[in-house]
Amino acid sequence: MRKSKTLARIRNNEPIRICALGHYIPCYVKYAAESGFDCIWLDLEHRAMNDREVQALMAFFHKYDIDCMLRPSTLEKSKLYRYLEDGASGFLIPHVSTPEKAQALVDACKFPPLGDRGLDGAGMDNDFMLFDDDYPARTDAETFLVVQIETPEAVDNVDAIASIEGVDGLFIGSGDLGFRLKQSPDYPDLEACIETVAAAAKKHNKVWGLPVGTADDVRKRKEQGALLMPRGGEVVAMMRTLAEWGEELDEVLG
Repeated sequence: MRKSKTLARIRNNEPIRICALGHYIPCYVKYAAESGFDCIWLDLEHRAMNDREVQALMAFFHKYDIDCMLRPSTLEKSKLYRYLEDGASGFLIPHVSTPEKAQALVDACKFPPLGDRGLDGAGMDNDFMLFDDDYPARTDAETFLVVQIETPEAVDNVDAIASIEGVDGLFIGSGDLGFRLKQSPDYPDLEACIETVAAAAKKHNKVWGLPVGTADDVRKRKEQGALLMPRGGEVVAMMRTLAEWGEELDEVLG
C-alpha cells in the first residue's frame, strides 16, 4: 500500500507541509504535490462533495503521491472507515472535546486490538486486493487520526484526550476555540490554551498544530513545537491571484 508522507514526517519529528482543498479540483492535487506539499486537508465539514467525487479525488491523491487528511461531515463509524478504504491517509476530526469521543474515533479508524474497524481489504487502501493477513497492521501503520481541540471543554480534557492510544495528533481549531473563549471571559485566552495543548502533546508524544496565515506564524508555531501547520488553500490562492491580476489590469488599462 501507499506510504504516508505525513507519518514519515512525524516519525522524523519534521514539520508537515499541508495545504487545504474544499472543492472538486483534481488539478489542484497535482499542483500541490509538485509544489512540495506532503498533505492536503480535504474539508468536507464545511464544503459539499458527493461520495463519487471524493473517490475520484482519492485516485489523484494516489497518482501524485500526496496524503489526504480528510475532515468528514459525519462521525458514522462505517462511513469513516469507508473513507480509509477509498484511499484517505487519515482524518482531521472536528469538535473532539472528551476522551470518550476520542476513543470512539479510534474504534472506528483502527483495526483490533487497538480499535474496532470493520474488515474488507478490497479497497484502494489495499490496492484493490482481497484480504491478506498483513493488511490490518499495514493499514494501521500508514493511517493517522488527528482530533480537533475547539472548545474550552476540550482544553480542560486535552491531557486525557492526548493519552488515548491511536490518537496521533491534536489540532487547535483556533477560529472555533477563539470564538467560544469570547463567550467565556473568565477562561484563559487563546495563547494560553495553545500552550496547554502543546504541553499535553509533548507529554504524550503526540504531534500538534493549528492553521497558520503568514510565514511569521509558521516560525512562531514551529518554535513552540508545532508540526501540523496548514498554510493556504484554493480559495485564498484564487483571491490573491485575482487581486494581483486586477491590480495589473488597473495599472495597464487605467
